[in-house]
Amino acid sequence: MDEPAAAVIRILARRRIPIGFLAAVLVLALAVPSWVTWTAGLLTACAGEAIRIWAAGHLEKGREVTRSGPYRFTGHPLYVGSTVIAGGVALAAQSALVAALIAVYMGLTIAAAVRTEEADLRRAFGSVYEDYLASRAAPMARRFSLARARRNREYRAVVGLVAGFALLALKIVTRP
Repeated sequence: MDEPAAAVIRILARRRIPIGFLAAVLVLALAVPSWVTWTAGLLTACAGEAIRIWAAGHLEKGREVTRSGPYRFTGHPLYVGSTVIAGGVALAAQSALVAALIAVYMGLTIAAAVRTEEADLRRAFGSVYEDYLASRAAPMARRFSLARARRNREYRAVVGLVAGFALLALKIVTRP
């Protein structure tokens, strides 16, 4: 990959959260939720957050190649959960434009984050990470830990989900 493209990928990966806040403002402005779509979207987003909490409760970030919990099935369960949450927001918003905006945001930033993190994990863990990617690594016997999920600051995603859906609900009740 050429250097300018690699630089763009690094910027998207590092700035995905602030870019996400800007996208959220647009989503809120363009959303036309109803109670039916809000409820369906909230249930979907809660399923995504459950995946994230499960993953965060197993992850020892930067210390190892985690191979327990959802990491037995996918290399990036936090991003899988985030993608399900994004689908829930798109469903709740009831807008094709919002769905397209979310798809573009997720497609660009999650792909960039995955590429960046995989390169970092290859540098840090070498063949151990390569074996994990190739499904050659043995699973770990580790129990879920809520304390670990808190250490991984998953509560921030929970707060964001609650705040976002509260704002969408406010939009429904204040719509003329």
